[in-house]
Amino acid sequence: MTGAGWTSRTRLLLGDEAVDRFARSHVLVVGLGGVGSFAAEFIARAGVGRMTIVDGDVVDPSNRNRQLPALTSTEGHLKIEVMRQRLRDINPELSVVPMQEFVTPARIDRLLSASYDYIVDAIDSLAPKVSLLEHAHRKGFRIVSSMGAGGKVDPSMIRIADIAESQKCRLARFVRKRLHRVGIRTGITAVYSLEETDDESLMYTDGTNFKRSAFGTAPYLPAAFGAACASVVIRGLAGRTV
Repeated sequence: MTGAGWTSRTRLLLGDEAVDRFARSHVLVVGLGGVGSFAAEFIARAGVGRMTIVDGDVVDPSNRNRQLPALTSTEGHLKIEVMRQRLRDINPELSVVPMQEFVTPARIDRLLSASYDYIVDAIDSLAPKVSLLEHAHRKGFRIVSSMGAGGKVDPSMIRIADIAESQKCRLARFVRKRLHRVGIRTGITAVYSLEETDDESLMYTDGTNFKRSAFGTAPYLPAAFGAACASVVIRGLAGRTV
């Protein structure tokens, strides 16, 4: 691959076969907020050859404490466009498929009509999140789903496990409950935290895009969740046990 020298450190650790497999892989990242933006970048830095990124939002000043595309110079810009340019600047050979939209349950079938080697779910609204997980699972996609990163400060409490094993995370509990209703109990990898959520940091929103509330967020916690999600994808594509 032209310019393969930039992947030399990855090749040293994971091997040529794994990195060559990354270059042939297609990863879907849904949501480019604090978790998804970092997950997308780390996956791009591994040398994945094709990435579909999905987000309908623009950069807001409040995003600057935790989201990769959020700078004073990018306020008001589409997150998906900022990330598209950034990912291509990391790897000019990366084929980026941008989808500018807020994911809704009605749009899931269209979103999953392509073939993906891995899916990263970084949606923070319950209904579209569960819909994506349900349909992706039924189609047999490998998927890693980020649970709640808000209201927490300790990255050492982050865990990676099957969603059936997730504990002490309110969002994970809601997701499990809804998945149980449609007969899904296992088979989805979850990134979650054992840390108790600081409920005093809760704020309510206007309810648009299925999101009614949000917690205060430490700048580094979503990035740590994104790194954990990316690790699942990279290890999975490399054939290593997750």
